Amino acid sequence: MDEKKPSAPAEVNKPRSFVARALAFFGIEVSTESFFLFSLRPRLLYFILGFILLGLASLGGLTVYSTKPAFCNTCHIMAPYYNAWNTSSHNFVSCVDCHYPPAPAGTHIWHKFQALSQVVKYITRTYSSRPYAEIPDESCLRGGCHSTRLLQGRAVSSEGILFNHQPHLEHERYGQQLRCVSCHSQLVVGKHMEVTWDTCYLCHLKGHVGERGLEPMGGCQGCHFVPEKEIGVGNISIIHKDFISFGKVDCQACHRDAASGEGEVDKDRCYVCHNQPEKLARFGETDFIHYNHVTLHNTACFHCHREIRHGLTIRKDPKMLISECGKCHSSTHDLQGQLYAGTGALGVPEMPSPMFLARVDCVGCHLQREQLANALSHAATYTGSEIGCSNCHGDEYLGMVPGAQAMVDETVQKLSVKLTAVNQAMKQNPPAPDLAAKMREKLDETSHNLEFISSTRSAHNIYYASESLNYADVIISAAANRLGLKDAQNTSNLPIVSGGYCAALCHNRLGVEVPPKMVNFNGKEIPHYKHIDAGLSCRMCHTFGAHKEVKFKGQEVCTKCHSEDQLK
Repeated sequence: MDEKKPSAPAEVNKPRSFVARALAFFGIEVSTESFFLFSLRPRLLYFILGFILLGLASLGGLTVYSTKPAFCNTCHIMAPYYNAWNTSSHNFVSCVDCHYPPAPAGTHIWHKFQALSQVVKYITRTYSSRPYAEIPDESCLRGGCHSTRLLQGRAVSSEGILFNHQPHLEHERYGQQLRCVSCHSQLVVGKHMEVTWDTCYLCHLKGHVGERGLEPMGGCQGCHFVPEKEIGVGNISIIHKDFISFGKVDCQACHRDAASGEGEVDKDRCYVCHNQPEKLARFGETDFIHYNHVTLHNTACFHCHREIRHGLTIRKDPKMLISECGKCHSSTHDLQGQLYAGTGALGVPEMPSPMFLARVDCVGCHLQREQLANALSHAATYTGSEIGCSNCHGDEYLGMVPGAQAMVDETVQKLSVKLTAVNQAMKQNPPAPDLAAKMREKLDETSHNLEFISSTRSAHNIYYASESLNYADVIISAAANRLGLKDAQNTSNLPIVSGGYCAALCHNRLGVEVPPKMVNFNGKEIPHYKHIDAGLSCRMCHTFGAHKEVKFKGQEVCTKCHSEDQLK
């Protein structure tokens, strides 16, 4: 009789769970005992799998959200950086697009791990209050951003500044390789990743201020166009190309004060970022510091260097005239500066020289180098020279300066003689005390003016010198008449006093018909020269100011000599 085979366990015939069948598909047999948990509680497995999937989805969502600028703004120390980005021209670019360079995905996972460590520091309150992140050049020059920037050649900024990215990024400057953020600061007040002009000034101007003025790296026209439009200064117009065409006029002649500051580095600034003695000990190693900060770590120049300011300034004070001489010789040329600025005399309104208003500085005219006697071999001074006149205005202006000084010297000498006679008459025949006090006050003003003009060179401001000497003539002549000095010399017809110096010094030389032979007044032609031949001075009918500021006093002047019928 055949022996019966033992029957299979009852549980083998039971339907297997979905997980068991799935494992069996891959050749893995699981017994009921070993798979008891899953066979009896499949819902627990689904819950665990669902929890894992939800965690992975949440992690993915958090990863995506962490790349958004809004996530950066959740940390309060990032608020100024977020606000600067949000108001900048890059506010459509995500933070990670700049802070993560183009790289494989695995590299970004490492970046996210680094970012996670920052989150942990923020939660544990171990973060720094001065967050710092570097932006590599690859981020800026990636495709779709500024990949063609180096191919554009010379560009013009919104401020009208010429610039070429290629030589700045492909060649070393000061022995160091510049980076994009060397000029485009990561944080400027109210801006983000925009040009930091302080860096431009530090490179182009630091150490480029010579003995005679500013000599910027690359030259002025390396960054600036020559202005084409006329620029009004007082009542005259300046056309830059007219001066540049001579080829003899430097920009510094008028723009000597276009830069201020030395761009020095104070060691105290190192303490902002460093406190390690071994690092602070290398303060004087300029090459190492530049390489480590600029080339390796993209540190902006202005974080270490003091500011160099660049731009035009409005100057009214003659002491704002910039001169290297003033570093050693203080208050030695104050009188000349006052005359140039149209101040210093008493009883007359201020009248700046047109060249002062045009910003022509001392170095524009003081071109003649002279060795100082009994001084060191290198000690020299620069005196005023007519070369400065011809460089700007042409050779026809040669001879005007000595002619003007001769006229002024003659006028001062004759007025001084007349003033001496008046002072002697007051001593011999003093007027009433009240009148004498008033006369003395005015005569003291004229004495001051005469000394002031004689101590300066009239070429600094011939217009103000003329106005000051005319005031002196009016006061001295009035006092002479009051005291009955009938033999006092008539000085009102001297060219500097009368105003005739304009034609005598300049207009006749340049072929300009001033005054014109005929002038129209109230529809009637008036002969100018007929009045001049009659011995009338220009000031009889006109008031004088600076250049081209000659005004007719009005018809009431004419009635002193002419009847109403003659004027009709």
